[in-house]
Amino acid sequence: MAKVALIGASGDAGSRILAELSDRGHQVTAIARNTDRIAPLPGVTPKQGDANDQRALAALLKGHDAVISAVPFTASDVGTLVGAVRDAGVARYLVVGGAGSLEVAPGEKVIDQPDFPEAYKPEAYAGGEFLDFLRGVDDLDWTFLSPSAEFVPGERTGKFRLGQDQLLTHDAGSSISFEDYAIAMVDELEAPAHSRQRFTVGY
Repeated sequence: MAKVALIGASGDAGSRILAELSDRGHQVTAIARNTDRIAPLPGVTPKQGDANDQRALAALLKGHDAVISAVPFTASDVGTLVGAVRDAGVARYLVVGGAGSLEVAPGEKVIDQPDFPEAYKPEAYAGGEFLDFLRGVDDLDWTFLSPSAEFVPGERTGKFRLGQDQLLTHDAGSSISFEDYAIAMVDELEAPAHSRQRFTVGY
């Protein structure tokens, strides 16, 4: 059992990760701007927090075994988040990543494909910059987990594949449910296999 701080615990991915952590018996500090949106679950302590307030966030993170960040890249700053984790003295940092920086062919990223939606580009570019920043961090045990192209509500099946930097695809496209993504994230927390790496999950 780990003591985990989850930033962005009320969001689409964050709420599923929160449920998965609770189901597996972890003690979770669930951090969100609005704690009313955090589901009451066993082992979960809601805390109001701002991902952009480094000092206050560091105080919330202190004393945990790991931090999981599930906040939008366009609504946060990688330097502030990493700084808060460092200031709190937490060595382990896991990040809900994006699919835009994955490759569809050597040197060809998802975000650079002609059919990539314009509306998603700001978040995708920010996610790529976040990953680039992490790749220069050598004093934290970080992991960046990218979902597949379609990251949507669905079922918790436990049946998925893991990859590294290439987009995972299947006959109907490229997808992963929030629920199965949460399994992959908590699996990585419990049995680290991608230290200072990005990896991906998909069907």
